[in-house]
Amino acid sequence: MLSIDRRFFSSFNWSLLGIIILLFIIGVINLYSASTLKVKSGIKLIPYFKKQLMWGSIAFIGYIIFLALDYRKFRQIVIPFYISTVILLILVLLIGKTNYGATRWLDLGFFNFQPTELVKLSTILWTANYLSEQVGPLGIKDCIKIGIVMGIPVLLIVKQPDLGSGINVLLLVGGMMLFYGIEKRILISILIMVTLLCPIVWNHMHEYQKDRIRVLFNSEKYKNNKGYNIIQSKIAVGSGGFWGKGFLKGTQSKLRFLPEKHTDFVFAVFAEEWGFVGSVFLVSLCCLFLYQIARVIEHAKDSFGRYITVGVFFYFFWQFFINMGMVLGILPVVGIPLPFLSYGGSSLIVNFCLLGLVSNVSMRRFVFKE
Repeated sequence: MLSIDRRFFSSFNWSLLGIIILLFIIGVINLYSASTLKVKSGIKLIPYFKKQLMWGSIAFIGYIIFLALDYRKFRQIVIPFYISTVILLILVLLIGKTNYGATRWLDLGFFNFQPTELVKLSTILWTANYLSEQVGPLGIKDCIKIGIVMGIPVLLIVKQPDLGSGINVLLLVGGMMLFYGIEKRILISILIMVTLLCPIVWNHMHEYQKDRIRVLFNSEKYKNNKGYNIIQSKIAVGSGGFWGKGFLKGTQSKLRFLPEKHTDFVFAVFAEEWGFVGSVFLVSLCCLFLYQIARVIEHAKDSFGRYITVGVFFYFFWQFFINMGMVLGILPVVGIPLPFLSYGGSSLIVNFCLLGLVSNVSMRRFVFKE
């Protein structure tokens, strides 16, 4: 029994855990800066970072739980878990809490819970389970089945409206399918169909969503209204220069020019204070984080664990890419948070739970034969 414990311990991915903790610490420090505002009487502190520390403690407990349980047992609950998350999304539309014109939260009294984050976990588990049972490239029936199962929660998420999270779910599932393999003719057909559907999707988008795409191509035209957010974000990033203005010395955030600085545009706060050097360090750390997850994919010894890890990889990859892209003005603003840096309890807990699963797969890889 002792030898088994030692094998689990020695097989644990300590590098991944170290990077996770480092990203979280950087996020809390950056949120402390984002929480400070310059007012006439001096400095006003909004305690986002304190709440993030509290959520981090709860999230780490979730990490331990998902690490301790044998991930193969999750196969038994993928369908009821998926159904439960869909029901929660329906409840959001019926009795959810509305903020800034979006109904995305369930008021639990002590905090607002966002079921959309839980959907990402159930989506990865369901898709991983389905792909692990297949033999050969995905055909038309497989793509239709996955499309229907994933389309239901995505439509409910977009209805909230939360286009960014809906896109994130589609992208992570698409990445898992491409990693597994799709028949060439089916892949070409999907690409053609997506292209043809673009005009229809455009006609059904909210006007503010269309404006975000228009702003992407001509932000100066809308600099006094619809393009204000992205203009201020780019000013904040650019004003950081090579070395940055220094911790707590960012003017764009402290003087309230930068909007949503604790959520969507938290990277702009970091870039303004730490400059090009700090930004390169953070991006490199994110790449190293993804590399560690990719190593788990490479060494996983069963297909279910491998596809769980693939789903988690694409989940984080697209969030890093889209959030930083929209802060830099090369992608439209879609409200996707930056993992570990953006404020939010629901997303932080799900992030740690997903990484608990990845560490779980890594730790138990010796259980299976090559």
